[in-house]
Amino acid sequence: MNDELISKKDLLELTGISYGQLYRWKRKNLIPEEWFVRKSTFTGQETFFPREQMLSRIKKIQNMKDDLSLDDIADLLSPDQTSFSISKEEILKQEIVSKYSLVQYAAIFPEREELSFYELIYLHVLDSLLVSGDIHVDEGRMAIEFLREHTQLIKQGKSRLILLRKMGVSSCLLLTNTESVYADKKTNIVFDAALDSLAEALKIKIQGK
Repeated sequence: MNDELISKKDLLELTGISYGQLYRWKRKNLIPEEWFVRKSTFTGQETFFPREQMLSRIKKIQNMKDDLSLDDIADLLSPDQTSFSISKEEILKQEIVSKYSLVQYAAIFPEREELSFYELIYLHVLDSLLVSGDIHVDEGRMAIEFLREHTQLIKQGKSRLILLRKMGVSSCLLLTNTESVYADKKTNIVFDAALDSLAEALKIKIQGK
């Protein structure tokens, strides 16, 4: 059996949740329909799940369910944030990112007085890159412009941004449905972030303000 999948039976035993909880969370859209994978086994049809995604998602739900309703959690986990917008002033007020990062973002996209949710993710990525000190501003600009060009793909979920540097030359990769990345010895992986995880952390941070 594929090591990246976990059976329903093993999932319930490992996490301690019940069959009823699992399918209630599915009905509430806390767990995507496409994560329920039906496969043929020697005992018949069984349900499997992408192991790491499911374990991470269940942990998040368990951590939040004492403070939030299932509907609120579903909203936080939903990739659909089309109605969201936030001003630069509010971003600073809520201390979502540093002022320096916001200034750099505004220099790249001066026409944007209000940011969509995905633009806020990109700003958060820029802030993480600049605060780490691992990149220079031009690399940050390249990464953010690259992300904006691929917004429609990012909206589909489960994507990762990889920033590579080889012999002083930087490049970006956007990976979907890929767990591992390998590079040759001369290539440095400067940044590797799951954009879905960044999005969920941002939603929780914004709601907590």
